[in-house]
Amino acid sequence: MTESAADRLLFDRLAGPYERLMPPTDGARLRAGIDLAEGPVRRGVDLGGGPGRGARAVGEVDWTVVDVADGMLRRARRRGLTAVAGDATRLPVREGTADAVLVVDALHHMPDHEAVLCEVARVLRPGGVVVLREFDPRTVRGRALVAAEAAVGFGSTFRTPDSLAGALERAGLSARVLDRGFGYTVAGVV
Repeated sequence: MTESAADRLLFDRLAGPYERLMPPTDGARLRAGIDLAEGPVRRGVDLGGGPGRGARAVGEVDWTVVDVADGMLRRARRRGLTAVAGDATRLPVREGTADAVLVVDALHHMPDHEAVLCEVARVLRPGGVVVLREFDPRTVRGRALVAAEAAVGFGSTFRTPDSLAGALERAGLSARVLDRGFGYTVAGVV
C-alpha cells in the first residue's frame, strides 16, 4: 500500500483545503531535475500527486497522476489531468514507458521507500528521470513538520537528502542532490 490507511483517510478529508494549506510547488526546481533526463520527456507520472500540483508546476508533459486518495484524484481530474488510483509499490504503468516520475512532498507518506523507488525504476525508460521533492527532518522547520504530522496522525517517515540519494542508488539509478534546505530536491536517472 502506498500510504497507511490512516494517511489515506486523512488525505481524502483534506482534499478540499489541501492546496490552500500547502506551500506553492517550485516548478523551477522540478524542471531542473526533469532536465537531467537523457532524451525528450513526453510521458510522466506524478506519483502520490494528489491534485496534480507537481504535474501542473512542470507542465508540457503528458502527466498521469497516481494516488490512493479518491478525493485527491477527483481534484486532479477537475484540473484536466489523467488521474488513476494506484499503489506506489505496484504502479499501473507498463515497464519502461515513463520518461519522468515526480514524487513531490509525498514519499514520506509511503511506508516502503525502497520498494517504491524500485517500482519507479521499473517504469522509467532507459535515460528516464525521477525527481523527488522532500523535507529535511534535520532542519528547524523539518523538525517542526515531523512533529506536526505526527500530531495529526500521519505515519510519515522523513529522510535526509543524502539518505534519499543512497536509496535511489540502491534502486539502480544514478542519483544527485540538486538542492538542500528545509525542502530539497533529489533526482535519479536510470
